[in-house]
Amino acid sequence: MDDESLNEWVARWEAHRPKSGDRKAVPLGEGPERGGHVDPDAPRGMLEWDGHQWVPAGVAEDHATGAQECGPRDAAERVPLPRFSALPPAPERPFRPTRVFRRP
Repeated sequence: MDDESLNEWVARWEAHRPKSGDRKAVPLGEGPERGGHVDPDAPRGMLEWDGHQWVPAGVAEDHATGAQECGPRDAAERVPLPRFSALPPAPERPFRPTRVFRRP
């Protein structure tokens, strides 16, 4: 990343940030924010990104309703995938090692 220009870095950084209007559902309660599989029937608070911070936008009855309200846009969609050419080519079949191995 040493050769990356400032403009490229800013573009990569902006791609990971939530976009204005993005929503997320968080469990309502005392403890820390946890996954949806933990107590899925508990009510969820809906938070919306206003460009600077997450602000309350409503309450959902449970995890499934909260996930529906968040919409199809997900943070995972914005994560760039690696280029397919970044992997080395697969060895030809049958693979034979380049050095002979003998058991001691």
